Amino acid sequence: MLPQHLIAEIKHLELRAKRLATDTLSGDYASAFHGRGMEFQEVREYVPGDDVRAIDWNVTARTNVPHIKVYREERELTLMIAVDISSSVRTGHTRSRLNAGVELASVLAWLSLRNNDRVGLLLFSDRIEHFIPPLKGRAHVWRLIKDLYTIGPKGRGTD
Repeated sequence: MLPQHLIAEIKHLELRAKRLATDTLSGDYASAFHGRGMEFQEVREYVPGDDVRAIDWNVTARTNVPHIKVYREERELTLMIAVDISSSVRTGHTRSRLNAGVELASVLAWLSLRNNDRVGLLLFSDRIEHFIPPLKGRAHVWRLIKDLYTIGPKGRGTD
């Protein structure tokens, strides 16, 4: 079981990361690729070169002008967060670079949760210290944040 002060710090970081992911990094994203996606976007007039399979025959029959259906293609992303936990990042003037990295990794994990993307974690020093494969869900993000705080390096160097 984790110490109580560590649980309180993780919960505080969770709330802060959620707020940052919701406020400053908000917005859904769509693929730059256009094609036969799943979400209907609009109906527009047919332009020579458009795919004839996309013709909307109902609108074409009403207007006597060929129209096509345009769909927006959305993509799920897989985010892999790699954090250096070696001794070289445990230094800093006001706070260590490791703490800043943990906070940034937490914000990215919560952002992926908000966008329904998969997120994984790789902690490394001179070797791979810990690996969590990408998955979705709140419990998974909570596990990533807990592991960010609790797993220390076994190796001494940085590579």
